[in-house]
Amino acid sequence: MAALVELKGLKTYFETPRGLLHAVDDVTMSFEKGTTMGVVGESGCGKSTLGRTTIHLLESTGGQIFYEGEDVTHVSASRLFKLRQDMQIIFQDPFSSLNPRFTVEETLKETLLRAKRATRKTLDAEITKLMDMVGIARRLRMSYPHEMDGGRRQRVGIARALAMNPKFIVCDEPVSALDVSIQAQVLNLLQDLQVEFGLTYMFVTHDLSVVRHISDNISVMYLGQLVESCPSETLFEKPLHPYTKALLSAIPSTDIHNRCEQQIIKGELSSPINPKPGCRFFNRCPHACEACYQAQQLREIGQGHFVLCHMAEKLQADIHAEACLENRTGQMC
Repeated sequence: MAALVELKGLKTYFETPRGLLHAVDDVTMSFEKGTTMGVVGESGCGKSTLGRTTIHLLESTGGQIFYEGEDVTHVSASRLFKLRQDMQIIFQDPFSSLNPRFTVEETLKETLLRAKRATRKTLDAEITKLMDMVGIARRLRMSYPHEMDGGRRQRVGIARALAMNPKFIVCDEPVSALDVSIQAQVLNLLQDLQVEFGLTYMFVTHDLSVVRHISDNISVMYLGQLVESCPSETLFEKPLHPYTKALLSAIPSTDIHNRCEQQIIKGELSSPINPKPGCRFFNRCPHACEACYQAQQLREIGQGHFVLCHMAEKLQADIHAEACLENRTGQMC
């Protein structure tokens, strides 16, 4: 499938009193039209910064951003205005991301007029259409953010993003601030909207259960770097990077028979400020070796499975050996 958005060697650094903080460091990935790319990792790994840099809420330090084959890394103000209509974001906190002095109607009205998606005559009809689209009751049209619960506020944020008629949406942990029951409603809404309008999502989250439910492909980040990327089911069935394995082992399970042993990550966390060459997971990795001190490149291990690890082939062989031992049919591997 054709890629709607491509990132090539993207970097976002920030100046600190101690040096350069490598929030996003040499990230390469592509987003195919109509699919969802989940971006996961622990807090502070650079997920949200990656999403905001992709849509130019933050300026990149290096690398390239392509939209429909066009290099949009550095664009004029007029081109950026048009680009932002195609690339939108749903923020994590639905309360702080909405203007507390604006009603639902005023929030959507401002966006529609700004994007020139409606005239004064068609404005009321367009606002009603957006509210119906995301499941906001019409009686809430004149409600303020503080008068609604988290789920309804997040629906307003989704409607505001859709008002621009975008093709690409960064979902920055859109359900993490919501109750579990409301999370399911919002996730189902996002999936329905994707099917209806052919939307492409970057879904940023630290919840692996959520990302498995909604994503076609998953990318794992650690201290600003992309360490593993592959189709969703492949990641959960055959993770190759030691960090990914540790993340997956931490997922709670109700199946007492197939529950895997949690892998505790030990060792000191490396600093993202002026990082040394080599693997940033070295100090905490149980498979670390001398080769891990050297600079690494994301490599393809199997079709569509990319890993940033010198030990990827060995870990892949170990997985195959374990599968053979568990094979109870007596067939040869």
